[in-house]
Amino acid sequence: MAKDAYLVGLIGAGVGPSLSPALHQREADRQGLRYLYRLLDLDVLGRAPEAVGDLVRAARDLGYDGLNITHPCKQLVIDHLDALSPQAEALGAVNTVVFEGVRAVGHNTDVTGFAASFARGLPDAPLERVVQLGAGGAGTAVAHAVLTLGAGRVTVVDAVPARAAGLADSLVRHFGPGRAEAATLDRVAGLLGEADGRGGLVHATPTGMAAHPGLPLPAELLHPGLWVAEVVYRPLETELLRAAVARGCAVLGGGGMAVFQAADAFRLFTGRMPDSGRMLADFSELAGVESSGSPVG
Repeated sequence: MAKDAYLVGLIGAGVGPSLSPALHQREADRQGLRYLYRLLDLDVLGRAPEAVGDLVRAARDLGYDGLNITHPCKQLVIDHLDALSPQAEALGAVNTVVFEGVRAVGHNTDVTGFAASFARGLPDAPLERVVQLGAGGAGTAVAHAVLTLGAGRVTVVDAVPARAAGLADSLVRHFGPGRAEAATLDRVAGLLGEADGRGGLVHATPTGMAAHPGLPLPAELLHPGLWVAEVVYRPLETELLRAAVARGCAVLGGGGMAVFQAADAFRLFTGRMPDSGRMLADFSELAGVESSGSPVG
């Protein structure tokens, strides 16, 4: 008999504002499930990111069915898992852990989440040249998603050059020569100029989150020939999106990725197919915006 009760959680730093609990629980209510989604906030617990392994083991021992994993633990958690899905292994990043008995299995729903959001929100966007800021766990996922969608080349830029180089090398191994490269921050202006009319900017760093306000790059580097896609969704309208809209760019907010990755995680936790359309409507309501007027994606 299929289960009708689930206990899941979210491990990360500063996850108090997350909408994941409400998104999961609303869909569970519609499906007649008892569903408890708990926040395991590193900041509240006073634990370092390296404690993610202890938290995963404790959740397994307490009978959790699964966990979502977010910044800054998507890569750190891998050493504490028993197995990885092929996609998570290819990315080297995990955002969903499913407990199968005593085994903890890592998955990544950020890739499919971003791809679904991009296809819905920017269906006709050119993808010949894409510049991506950020090479962490989220950045790894969205770079894979953009190349899977058919991007000609993704140039990865990160504050830690070695991390950008590592991601670019991994992408080339997976997608083939010429599909990815790494660049330093001082090249961003020139790269965005090359992308004018041919591609856009993907932002995959924490800058813009409630705890990390600000712009990840000077606003004057944005121009109408670019599209701008954001992964941050709290706040939904980041400073980057406001600057991009003001400069005439087509934009995609981080809400769509949040919803579609949550829908995929819900399916992994429960084995039941969620209604992503209803979850998008839930997100718009929870975020306090109208579906027709938000850059949810």
